[in-house]
Amino acid sequence: MKISVRNLEPTKVRLTITVENDELKPYLDKARTDIAKQVNIPGFRRGHVPGKLVEQRFGFGAIAGEAVQDAVPEFYDKAVQEKDLRPMDQPKLDVKDIPDTEDSDTKLKFTAEVEVRPKFDLPELSDLTIEIPAAEVTDDDVNQRLESLRKSYATLASVDRPAAKDDFTNIDLTARIDDEVVDSQEGVSYQLGSGTMLDGMDEALEGLSAGEETTFEGTLEAGEHEGEKAQITVKVNSVKEEQLPELNDEFATEASEYDTLDEFKEQLRKDSAEVAEARQATEARDAFLAKLEGDIEIAVPKGLKEKLTEQNLGAVVADPKKATKEQKQEAEEQAEKQLRDQILLDAITEKLDVKVSQSDVINFLASVAQQYGMDPNQFISSVVRNGQLPGAAQEVARSKGLLAAMRAVTFQHDGQDVDLSKFLGEEEEQVENEAKAEEEASVQAAEAAAAVAAEASDKAEEAKED
Repeated sequence: MKISVRNLEPTKVRLTITVENDELKPYLDKARTDIAKQVNIPGFRRGHVPGKLVEQRFGFGAIAGEAVQDAVPEFYDKAVQEKDLRPMDQPKLDVKDIPDTEDSDTKLKFTAEVEVRPKFDLPELSDLTIEIPAAEVTDDDVNQRLESLRKSYATLASVDRPAAKDDFTNIDLTARIDDEVVDSQEGVSYQLGSGTMLDGMDEALEGLSAGEETTFEGTLEAGEHEGEKAQITVKVNSVKEEQLPELNDEFATEASEYDTLDEFKEQLRKDSAEVAEARQATEARDAFLAKLEGDIEIAVPKGLKEKLTEQNLGAVVADPKKATKEQKQEAEEQAEKQLRDQILLDAITEKLDVKVSQSDVINFLASVAQQYGMDPNQFISSVVRNGQLPGAAQEVARSKGLLAAMRAVTFQHDGQDVDLSKFLGEEEEQVENEAKAEEEASVQAAEAAAAVAAEASDKAEEAKED
């Protein structure tokens, strides 16, 4: 096999691969066997038709075409490994030449265009010292948590006055375009200042009492007339204000297991300290990635960036074509950051020779299933069935690589080392935990594999019956 590589962009290459006839021969033989299993020729049992007879009946072109389908992806994989490339997307394959006979002077030749991970040198991680903010807890932090809990115990009481900011209203809405009603809703609940409805709604409602109405111009944000200007008539049915409980021992007893407000505040301070430490670990992660990405020039694949930008836009607006300039720019910046992080973490994972065990992947998938309230075995079976296991393993590798890299770095605040082992873990502890989890993960993996096999068997039985 001959391979030539041409750089099309900093992160895109074109491979031209020429396969020798003797390398293609096993694929031709397999193609003859596969075709023989699918055809009926008088005098021969299915699957026992001689290869030469298959070739006489269907022609060498049919055999070569079948062989190329298996050969091209495998020779592409070998070429990528030989040239030490790191593909980041599926290749665009283009077959240029196919031999017309087994001994033809024309050889199998194809090209593969693919976006690849850029190459760059990582610094010695143990030499890095990164400054991070302190994990401080202030009285304001405690009071904010207390106020948030207080709001959860609030009650609503009707008031005989005009609506003001933070009041809760019950309203009827009618939208008209050219005097034609295009939307109408009754009994809608809305809190002034929440910003969850049309622009201009807060200004229109403020100052209105129950039974009063007004009309304003607004832009419809959903439905058939999304994006169009309309005359919005809003009528207030009721106005209610939020009444908060007093902060005293009685509230502490109702909202917690403590008898006094002081005891409750002390627990909230401890909770706030844990939140602050977790926030500090997140800030350390961000500072670590920012430090490396600031010191290393990382080219981002254009094609992948465009795809990811489109995905990010789709999560924000129903029709990406109608996205604003600001939304497009934000989606593009987000895509570039995501790709830089992925590229950097993949390089770190490779440098540190991070290993991903079966338990790592199973535990990761089980945690994802739990987040979505799904049965872990069913979710894992679905991932395996849809060919998404390699992607899951890659995500786990990146996560492990990030933790391993951060353990090698020194984090400081005001010149003092910060211990993040509570969040980063210790390498010895991690190995021990993985060993304990491996047995449980093996059971889950076996159950998932059995489920997939059972499903495949059922489908095979149905095919036979058909």
